Amino acid sequence: MNTIWYETIDSTNTEALRRLDGIPSGTVLAARSQTAGRGQRGNTWFTEPGKNLTFSVVLKDLGLKASDSIRLNALTSVAVVSLLEHYGVQPVIKWPNDIYVSGRKICGMLIENTLDGAMLGASVVGIGININQREFPQLANATSLALCTGKDEALEEVLAVFLEIFEGMLSQLDSPELWERYASRLYRLGKTARYYDILREEEFEGVIQGVEPDGRLCILDAGGERRHYRFKEVSYIL
Repeated sequence: MNTIWYETIDSTNTEALRRLDGIPSGTVLAARSQTAGRGQRGNTWFTEPGKNLTFSVVLKDLGLKASDSIRLNALTSVAVVSLLEHYGVQPVIKWPNDIYVSGRKICGMLIENTLDGAMLGASVVGIGININQREFPQLANATSLALCTGKDEALEEVLAVFLEIFEGMLSQLDSPELWERYASRLYRLGKTARYYDILREEEFEGVIQGVEPDGRLCILDAGGERRHYRFKEVSYIL
């Protein structure tokens, strides 16, 4: 994969989408500072300049149906988990794709796709991983690799390790093992906790059972009902 580094940019995802037609699959856009980083649900991604990894990977013609795009989310999540495990950290996946360590967020991602009929045309996989930042005044529930291990890492080296893992996993998009690895690392898997059902507008207690093949989160509530949720239909009560 070919990596292009920027000292400062508004957002690597935004730039990748601007340049999408002119850059080949496998291009990586990485920034030492983002002025308008974007996250899920329209959130802003805050990061201290020069301390963390913020980058986007451009992928084209994956041969993946649009209805199966959740698999790219699963693959990316597992790749980040594998990266952190490489550095001795034990993370979990807060469905659908936030990465947590000891109850604190260390990574978020935003995957944006274009369509070619029923297939994915191109995907921009945007990832932000907290690496060397040690204070998070705007984010009370955040952590970083340095806070977990006690030492700083070179951003270029961490990115190279991730890309090797990520590229090596791309052939596993259709494999059952990928889905199993994703589901087995879910945050709160098998544990009783509180959630908010956005559709029913109610809090409830339940246990995460796993993820369905279509990406829906399955929670068994206290009354024995198996509830299934798509993105933005349920929230964690932390």
